[in-house]
Amino acid sequence: MSTTTPETRPFQAEVQELLGLMIHSLYKKKEIFLRELISNASDALDKRRFEALTRPELALAEDALTIRLEVDRAARTLSVEDVGIGMSHDELVENLGTIARSGTRAFLERARAEQQSTAPELPSFIGQFGVGFYSSFIVASKVVVESRRAGGDEAWRWSSDGQGSFTLEPCERAAVGTRVTLHLRSAEPGEPEDETPQDFTDAATLRTIVRRYSDFVAFPIQMETERWVPKEGGKSGEGAMETQLETLNSRRPLWSRPKDEITSDEHAEFYRHLSGDWEPPAETIHAKAEGTVEYTALLYIPGHKPFDLFTPNETKSKVALYVKRILIVPECEDLLPPWLRFVRGLVDASDLPLNVSREVLQHNAQVRQIKKRLTRRVLDTLGTTLEKDRERFTRLWADFGPLLKEGIVVGEDDEQRITKLALFHSTRGEELTTLGEYVARMASGQEAIWYLTGDDRGRLAGSPHLEAAAKKGQEVLLLTDPVDEWLVERLTEFEGKKLRAVDRVEAADESASEKEAREALEREHRDVLTALEKELSAEVQAVQLSTRLSESPGVLQTPTGKMSPHLTRILRAARQEAPDTKRVLVLNPDHALFKKLVALRRDQGETSEAFRDHAALVHGQALLAEGSPLPEPARFAKLIAKWLGGG
Repeated sequence: MSTTTPETRPFQAEVQELLGLMIHSLYKKKEIFLRELISNASDALDKRRFEALTRPELALAEDALTIRLEVDRAARTLSVEDVGIGMSHDELVENLGTIARSGTRAFLERARAEQQSTAPELPSFIGQFGVGFYSSFIVASKVVVESRRAGGDEAWRWSSDGQGSFTLEPCERAAVGTRVTLHLRSAEPGEPEDETPQDFTDAATLRTIVRRYSDFVAFPIQMETERWVPKEGGKSGEGAMETQLETLNSRRPLWSRPKDEITSDEHAEFYRHLSGDWEPPAETIHAKAEGTVEYTALLYIPGHKPFDLFTPNETKSKVALYVKRILIVPECEDLLPPWLRFVRGLVDASDLPLNVSREVLQHNAQVRQIKKRLTRRVLDTLGTTLEKDRERFTRLWADFGPLLKEGIVVGEDDEQRITKLALFHSTRGEELTTLGEYVARMASGQEAIWYLTGDDRGRLAGSPHLEAAAKKGQEVLLLTDPVDEWLVERLTEFEGKKLRAVDRVEAADESASEKEAREALEREHRDVLTALEKELSAEVQAVQLSTRLSESPGVLQTPTGKMSPHLTRILRAARQEAPDTKRVLVLNPDHALFKKLVALRRDQGETSEAFRDHAALVHGQALLAEGSPLPEPARFAKLIAKWLGGG
């Protein structure tokens, strides 16, 4: 097609309305436009290199395949130029005149249709959705595209202000390729400014954006910059500003290199670049998958807990998503579950569908498959560390264990891979234990894995609730993480053994002889138990006896299905509602305090002040022993003073 006069054409697909949506809503950061233009330029270079395989006249030397940025600060313009395949008149209309029609996608489909069995392998193209170009209007009041198609003699200029139409006219361009020039605009009245305004004609700003989003594009991204060059042999301060051609991107990503070529120092440096952490990572995971889902992942497990790990708003994955070396999502929450948010790194995928903004991944089978594989890989790595370096794993568990437990709580541990890693304190000693190790040590005849929850290990270790298990030589897990209260609601069984709380009313756990002895004692002291239930009716559900207690006068047990006192305290501390639960007061019939109650009831009656005071004492000490608050601290203090004084 040939014409000598400019053509003005309307955009297709309600472009004015869509451009407005894109400019004001679709992209969260203005700087994204540069990533998109560089991505398009990279595609154009790939296309030319591919077509040159069958059309040698299109070939260029590899070092000539570059992307150039040019700035005119006086005119406030920024240009992105490539020597790629270029566009003809009709391709400009087709590709830039219709929203969501991608020239890359059309080219790829056409090339595949024409590909013969002996044809070269198709290149891997970045942009396949045709809307990234229009992000230019986020920062530009006018966009001009000058392009010449490889193999053609004519060059064309496409221009638009994004208000509903574009103009096409012939232009002069000696070289094949495309030049996109943005006439940068200032913020419009009433338009919110970025928190940190950016000058897209500033070399340092452009350098930062390129390194952030396009550092690993395969082609050199170059820009002329001015640098002070000292005069050789001159005095201090002598020299001149010289213009140099600077390559802004590193081009070869660490993750694309063979594993055995990458040193630990290189990993540490790259991890520092990703995370800002000056300490080397504890574990490095370099994984490459081929087949139906192709990707390369480079993940790092930090050597210590990041300071913002438990910040309320920091609950998503910190793994970046690249597609063919272009950064798409800096923190992609679809690549790892929230409970692995301590993992840092990136995934570079070669064939992932993105939505029109290139900022939010669609939830699809490929992404779910990558997430599943990466999650398994991280857990396998932690499992290997547990097996080979227990001391290092213990340090990692101290920092990240509460997060890993979240995976159990939310029901994402069907194979108990996290459960097998979990470490717990126990009554056995100082060393943390796994559930597998606990089960291997279980006493003969023990059917349950016993645990006790609380906020302090020392307090739990001295709890009277442990006396019954200690009498039988049974180990008890001491769970002190706040998440443990929810963990035991989900994790109810391990290797066929039920997890059960020692502070719960579990009469079924009694042996026949224990039950017979207990029932005989309760029949003998029914009058005292009934009197105590009446006196403490506002606080307890029932009063019982136990033959399992050895040193403590009594303990409070929570009825099955009711909220534990520890969970109640957690919820109330977080200003959430928690119901009051009446519990069962279980007394030691051999303790002096119970014998005193029996004597007081017999000699003075259950309504006497002395009996009532001692009832309050036995209930109060049970509360204190488990770490629960007293209903009347002042009264309890007076009773203690009175009792110690012989009253």
